[in-house]
Amino acid sequence: MSPCCGPNGPDTRPASRRDFLRRAGGGFGMLALASLLHRDGSLISSVGGRGIAPSANPLLPKAPHFSVKARRVIFLFMSGGPSHVDLFDPKPDLYRLAGQPIPESFGTFKTRRAVAKNKLLAPVRAFRKYGQSGIEVSDFLPHIATCADDICVLRGCYADSVTHPESVYQMNTGSILMGRPSLGAWATYGLGTENQDMPAFVVMPDPAGWVKGGAPAWGNGYMPAVYQGTILRGGESPILHLNTPKDVSEAQQRSTVELINKLNREDLRPGEEDSELAARIAAYELAFRMQSHAPEAVDISRETDATRKLYGLDNKTTAEFGLRCLLARRLIERGVRFVQLYCGDTNGWDGHSDVEGNHAKLCAQSDLPVAGLLRDLKSRGLLDSTLVIWGGEFGRMPMSEGTNGRDHNPHGFCMWLAGGGVKGGQTIGGTDAVGLRAEHEKAHVHDIHATILHLLGLDHTRLTYRHNGRNERLTDVAGNVIKKAIA
Repeated sequence: MSPCCGPNGPDTRPASRRDFLRRAGGGFGMLALASLLHRDGSLISSVGGRGIAPSANPLLPKAPHFSVKARRVIFLFMSGGPSHVDLFDPKPDLYRLAGQPIPESFGTFKTRRAVAKNKLLAPVRAFRKYGQSGIEVSDFLPHIATCADDICVLRGCYADSVTHPESVYQMNTGSILMGRPSLGAWATYGLGTENQDMPAFVVMPDPAGWVKGGAPAWGNGYMPAVYQGTILRGGESPILHLNTPKDVSEAQQRSTVELINKLNREDLRPGEEDSELAARIAAYELAFRMQSHAPEAVDISRETDATRKLYGLDNKTTAEFGLRCLLARRLIERGVRFVQLYCGDTNGWDGHSDVEGNHAKLCAQSDLPVAGLLRDLKSRGLLDSTLVIWGGEFGRMPMSEGTNGRDHNPHGFCMWLAGGGVKGGQTIGGTDAVGLRAEHEKAHVHDIHATILHLLGLDHTRLTYRHNGRNERLTDVAGNVIKKAIA
């Protein structure tokens, strides 16, 4: 390569790949996409292509351990900790004891602050029974409530940490420590993907702010980088820099990709097919293919007015989250294995000072779109094969923080599942009389993860990854499938 002139004369240093690409000029949208996603901590999940031998493709579809209905997942993550006692877990005794200190009979428990002596706070909205099942749901969620017969509410959930980042990591990776593979990574590791031209695992953070803890919540941990989540945004351009520059032909881009991967393969040693470099090579290939397939996947221009209204796109309050829910449906239709949506900015559902105001805002944004998603999946025949998960990192305390807020509560909270082999129209487990602790048919995070994997046809004790001489798994050495949740 010819030397380039610098301020002090010709530069005779060998040009790096970065310098070469910079000097090549142009947008090269495919390259910008890969660079952007890697910079954001979310290198594209990818498959083997011309850059990697087919035998090294880690995301070819794999058979599950046993036959099941669920083939894909949509995880609706309510970032910040939604209050179970104000949404899905009615507590008559909490009304009766409101304004009093929590009775000593409930014992001691872990809190972030000295709120254990604060007075109990009654649920801020009324509960009503819905559907043939008669599941009680708060007036905060009138639209999801109409889907009561399709959901299975887990009322006895519990976790291990009272802080956001640790709890976010645990709900997403099974551990309160950073650096383990996420649930989406495990699912794609175990099952591969059904569409080799789209990412296997897609994450859509709330554009108002990322979840506390950030990208490790959808990371690959000690697995190859190919399994980590790919970031998509809401709005008019869900994937930045995707369009091909007008002055660059497909043949030019193809040649550029081949040259880049040829240079990269020179540094790829035998046995490194699962390395980050191999994932980068595959990322360039996937990004190139996505330029032909992804624009259609995120283009909602042909969706009917009825569908747009179903997701709330005609309303300023619901439009943003509704669009991401609609994109989730379009992605799983096209073979994406795992889609995760975050609802709530960096603080999200963290109603410390005003749980009524906080939850009113977040429920108004998400209630109708979530119900619309369930109805849309059902009408299209997709709900039976799609597992939908709703929940956050923990719940909230039954006593007040300040005058009308609630602090974090990992000791007892709710989540719900729908579709994908789930037996809807039921509640499983429960917290104590005031909603402080999970008390019967308890479900630890490991149990929830074991159940999700089971619904995908994966035995959580057999889905392992060898790391540092140990067969690691999502559920560590624990976890029991919640059999009552399965149809």
